[in-house]
Amino acid sequence: MRIRSLLAGSLLLALLSPRPPLWAQTPQTFEQASAQRARAAQMRDAAEQRFVAEQQDCYQKFLVNSCLDEAKKRRTTALIEARNLDLPARDFQREAKRANVEAKEEQRAANAPRRAAEQAEQAANYRADESAKTAELEKKIAEKEKMAVEGRQKTAANQARRQAKQEQRAKRDAELAARRASKQ
Repeated sequence: MRIRSLLAGSLLLALLSPRPPLWAQTPQTFEQASAQRARAAQMRDAAEQRFVAEQQDCYQKFLVNSCLDEAKKRRTTALIEARNLDLPARDFQREAKRANVEAKEEQRAANAPRRAAEQAEQAANYRADESAKTAELEKKIAEKEKMAVEGRQKTAANQARRQAKQEQRAKRDAELAARRASKQ
């Protein structure tokens, strides 16, 4: 029950505490929002440090619980102020990021037809290059086959000439041998 009254009192205190107008807290740029969130974080850290120090001081006093309640109220008030400073900045950053994502999506959608045309052109160029390479390869294969046929024909002609020479030499050698045999 005591906690509820403490929270209700701190909430009432936070609502009644003078706050800067909402337009003064709403950042206009992402950097301002980041700075405002950093200030809110510093306020939270300072409130926590102050609370810890006040707790230590309260344990030195006679009315410890009353002192602790007052320290908690001051901490809660400071945390609410920090939250009030942080919320608009966080909302602004969230909206800025969302707008940035939406802008990128719109840009991507706007560029989709151009990218599709570029991809189609690249695909056509690729197919043309591949067919040219295939034609070049087939031409080289045909030339190599023609050269192979010519080489086989040349080899066969050389073989036939060698065979004819060997036959002539064998014929001459046989005639010489017959002349020598007839002389002896």
